[in-house]
Amino acid sequence: MKGARLCPTGRLIHEIKRKKPNPEDDVELPKTKDLQHKEYSAEEDFQEDDSTDVKEEAGDDLPEEDDEDKEGENEELLNLRVSHGFYLVEGKMGHKMEDYIVAENREINGHELGLYAIFDGHSGRKVVEYLQSNLFDNILAEPTFWTNPETAIKRAYRETDYEILDKIVGSRGGSAAVTGILIDRQKLIVPNVGDSRAVLCTEGVAKRLSVDHDPEKEKKVVESRGGFVTQMPGHFSCLFLFVGNVPRVDGRLAMTRSFGDESLKDHIISKPDIKITTIDTNAEFMILASDGMWKVMSDQEVCDCVGQFNDAQEASEELIKEALSRGSLDDISCMVVMFH
Repeated sequence: MKGARLCPTGRLIHEIKRKKPNPEDDVELPKTKDLQHKEYSAEEDFQEDDSTDVKEEAGDDLPEEDDEDKEGENEELLNLRVSHGFYLVEGKMGHKMEDYIVAENREINGHELGLYAIFDGHSGRKVVEYLQSNLFDNILAEPTFWTNPETAIKRAYRETDYEILDKIVGSRGGSAAVTGILIDRQKLIVPNVGDSRAVLCTEGVAKRLSVDHDPEKEKKVVESRGGFVTQMPGHFSCLFLFVGNVPRVDGRLAMTRSFGDESLKDHIISKPDIKITTIDTNAEFMILASDGMWKVMSDQEVCDCVGQFNDAQEASEELIKEALSRGSLDDISCMVVMFH
């Protein structure tokens, strides 16, 4: 089965339906190596955010490889096998599970796509359900996805958020989102909003591919939009025996970027940070996880834990067990994508 949606328990519910072919599908699309990096220039309703939200791996200054070395590495990449596993557990915060996952493979115009996502919802499931059903379709429907993926993804995130606000009337819920798009097993694009996180492990070293949209870090942006950031009590951990203070937008939301959250939309945005990187023969695996994981484990600790396993499903289950043993009380969802 090429694609599947997962309910909060991780149970398979049905196969994802693909959108009807875009009229541009008859046009020959550029190969992965021709994807161009351009700054987003479309008119935005959140232009006051001046952070750098598109980051691409530098490689132009590296020394030229010998042709034989390039051929050998290209052959290895062609033989690269990608596998994934995932696991979700409901937390002990007094609400039902609100995390959703997407793990799907598609083939479009000769390109292999691996589509991965964790949607960490809050105050209900309506927003995460909509994201699970629509976000990737909206991204791939953008006509500039193959030539300028950054612009396409930002537009799709914005339009998806507009759809949520328009169609889920009166919803006070919202969701963080960390997504991964693997193209031809070589190009990895990771957009994110909120506090879920993506980490790539290369030769045993963890490298973060996402940005935590923390209210304290983006306080000036929130204030420029008429909001405020204040410290509010966090959750109580029976193992760590403390009550921490958490910065929140308008005293309510512990992130500055999310989908939904209609009542706070004047003060927060859904504009993603985007990281583009190349998967080479040194890359071992990628981890996507909700904040319930990162509250108790560092990027490197997560990388070290997963590195003990060769099976992605086993690794994801053991990773959550480790987070629980460290006292995480929140919902936790994680996905491990291995590059063999």
